[in-house]
Amino acid sequence: MAVAGSGVGKLSRRTVLASALTAAWLVADGSSDSFGGDGNRSAAGVIRGRAHTDVLFVGAHPDDESFNLATFGQWLEFHGSSTSVVTITRGEGGGNAVGREEGPELGLIRETEERGATGMVGIENIYYLDKPDFWYTLSAPLTARIWGEQDTLARLVRLVRQITPHTIVVMDPRPFNQHGGHQLSARLGIEAFRSAADPLAFPEQIAVEGLAPWRASRLLAQNYGFGSLLGPNPPGQQRADPDTGLPVIGVWSGTRSHEHGTTWAQVERNAARLYRTQGFAAMPPRVPSDPQLLDSDWFSVLADDGRFVEAAVRGQTGLEPLYAEFSAWADRVGLPWLANRVQPDYPAKPTTTIPAVTVAPTLNGAEGPGEYPGPELPLAVWQGDARCTATAKVSRHADELYVLVVVADERKGAALACDDVKRHWRTDSVEIAIDPRGDSDDTSTTLKVGVLPYTSGPCGPAAERDADNHQGPVRETAPGIEVAAVVTEPYRGYAVEVKIPLRELPESVDPAAFAMNILVYNSDTDDKTGQTRLAWSPFGSAQADPYVWGTATLTDYRPPANRATTRTPPVIPDTAARSADSPAALAQARRTGIPVTRESGAVAAR
Repeated sequence: MAVAGSGVGKLSRRTVLASALTAAWLVADGSSDSFGGDGNRSAAGVIRGRAHTDVLFVGAHPDDESFNLATFGQWLEFHGSSTSVVTITRGEGGGNAVGREEGPELGLIRETEERGATGMVGIENIYYLDKPDFWYTLSAPLTARIWGEQDTLARLVRLVRQITPHTIVVMDPRPFNQHGGHQLSARLGIEAFRSAADPLAFPEQIAVEGLAPWRASRLLAQNYGFGSLLGPNPPGQQRADPDTGLPVIGVWSGTRSHEHGTTWAQVERNAARLYRTQGFAAMPPRVPSDPQLLDSDWFSVLADDGRFVEAAVRGQTGLEPLYAEFSAWADRVGLPWLANRVQPDYPAKPTTTIPAVTVAPTLNGAEGPGEYPGPELPLAVWQGDARCTATAKVSRHADELYVLVVVADERKGAALACDDVKRHWRTDSVEIAIDPRGDSDDTSTTLKVGVLPYTSGPCGPAAERDADNHQGPVRETAPGIEVAAVVTEPYRGYAVEVKIPLRELPESVDPAAFAMNILVYNSDTDDKTGQTRLAWSPFGSAQADPYVWGTATLTDYRPPANRATTRTPPVIPDTAARSADSPAALAQARRTGIPVTRESGAVAAR
C-alpha cells in the first residue's frame, strides 16, 4: 500500500495504521459474506467493467461532496478505490453569485461546476436523480413531499444495484441545523444500503430490468463534530460520536498528493473554488502551509461487513414534531441510536410585547414620536464575525404590523439590480420571519420577507419573500407589504421600515402565541457572499427554525371575525433540470451504460 508523506516528514505510525484500516474497508468485496451471495457477484460481473465504483457518495445538491474531496482523492491515489457521486437535485433552488440564471438553467450550470470540481480528484461519474431543489428548509418530511420519497428511493436503489459500490457515504441524517435535503438524502442513502440487498425490495428491478440484489459492505455518514481536531495525529486515535455512540474514522487532509505535488487539502480547495455560483470562489486560494493547522474529514460508521453497527439507545421524551418524526424513522430502519440526544437543549426564547399605537407610523425609515413605544430588541451575532450591529422595534396599528430595523455598518455589499430582487441573503438585507400562531414545524406555513435597503437601479429599497408560504417579489406575493429605507451618506449603515398587513400572513394570528424572528444579513464585499448574520433569536438555523423564534404578544389585538383560520397551502417550486437535457449526463450514459432518468423512469442515451 502506498502511503503519502505529510509534508513534514513521514506520517505517524497511528496515521499509517488508520490509512491501512480504511484501505481494507474500501476494497472489501460486497459479496464476501453478506446476503446476496452469488447475486452480488453476478451483478458485478455484468457491469463492473463500465460503471462499477468502489465508493458511492449520496448528496442532495451539487457541492455537497465538496468538503470530502480530499478524502475521495486519497482513496483513489493511495488505495485505488474509485468514487462516484449521486446528486438527487441540481441545486436549482440555490443562490447564484455570478449571474442571473435560476431554476433549471442554474441547475445545469451547477452540474458543470460539480463535474469540474470532482474531476480534479479523479471522480469520473456523477448521477443525477432529477428531483427538484427548492429553498432552504430544515424539514426532511417537507422535502420528501416535494421529491416523492418512494420514487427517489427506487431510483437510488436501482443505481446501487447497477454500479455495485462496496462503500456508501451519506450526509448527516440528523435534523438539527441541517438542510432538509441533506437529511433526506442521507436517510434515502441508508435505506438504499439496506433495500438494494433485499430481493423483496423493488422486485420489478430484478424481475423486469434484470438487476440483481447488491449489498454494499460499508456505510459511512459525514460527521462534522470533530472539526477542531487539527494535524495528522487525530485520525489515528479511536473515537466515538458522543451522541450516537457509533465509531468514527478520520482522513487527514494534509497528506501530500504525489500526483498533484501538494497537499490534498490544497487540491480540495482548488476544486471547491470551482463552485462559483455558490460563492465558493471567495474562499482563500491557499490553505495553511502549517500541517498542524489542517483538519480531517470525519465519518460515523453506520454499517460494517454489510450489517448495521449497533450502539446503546438513549431515548428522549418531549420531542418536537420534527425530532419525533426522525426518531420514529430511525427506529423503523433499525438504527434507533441515531436519535440519541437528537433534539438539542434549546435556549429560552426571547419574548416581547408589541404595543398598539393609535396613529400609524409614517413609513419613512425613521422613528417618529410615539411610533415605536415598545422595547428596543437587540440583534446578536448568529453567524460570522461582528462586522455590524443592529437593533429593532415593533409596533401595531389596527391590523398592520410595523417593524423598524437600524443597522450600523462600515461597508456596502453588492447592490442587486431591480430585476434581481431575490435571495436577499447574498448582500446587506433585513429579514422578518413570522409564525402567526407559533406552532409551525417548518417555514412553509410562515411569512418571511427579505428587505434590500438599496438596489443598483431606480427602484430604491425592495422586498421579496423567500423560503416561506409563497415566495417571490412582495408586489406579486404580498402586495400589501410596503418598505422604506434610509441609507447614510457617507455610508455608515442604514435603516429599514416595513409595514406588514396581518391579512398577508398564511394564517390568522394568535395574539398570545405569535412568534417571530428579525435577522440582518451583512456583506462587506461585491461578490454576493455574506460575512455576518445577526438575529433577535440567534440559535441554530435562526432563519429556518420556527422552534427558536421568539414570542411576541400582540397587545389588545383580535383578528377580524371574517378572517380564515385555516392555513394557506404553501407554494413551492417543483421544476427540476433534466438529465435528458444535459450533454454531459448523456455522454456519461453512453460511456457507462447507465441510462439517465426522467419522470417516467430511465431514458437511454442516443
